[in-house]
Amino acid sequence: MNISQAAKHSGLTPRMIRHYESIALLPDAARSATGYRRYDERDLHTLRFIHRARSLGFSIEQIAQLLALWQDRERSSAEVKTLVQGHVLELEQKIADLQAIRDTLAHLAHCCHGDTRPDCPILDNLAATGSNDQ
Repeated sequence: MNISQAAKHSGLTPRMIRHYESIALLPDAARSATGYRRYDERDLHTLRFIHRARSLGFSIEQIAQLLALWQDRERSSAEVKTLVQGHVLELEQKIADLQAIRDTLAHLAHCCHGDTRPDCPILDNLAATGSNDQ
């Protein structure tokens, strides 16, 4: 199948497939006699793996590690679990950071009268020097 068909079946765009090839996340595709990329079922399976891993928030580096582990039949599941647990910790930190941002913005919105007056505690806070979180 060509790149458009591979994209359709994998959920990726042709541009992303080319990008993954350019950074060696995906091996270079076989080429037809006319130079077009050709993908087989194995390539499609790898593309779906990459798409699923990206949808779970794994970084390119983590996906490369996961692909290597997936292709290594001698690997232990403990290696995979360790990688995933590290990703979970990263996600928990991001969630905590986003919750702190949400709390700060909710506090600022609560402090703002939202009327016709020009004074605005939200803008005052954004313009303040120092590390005022609220």
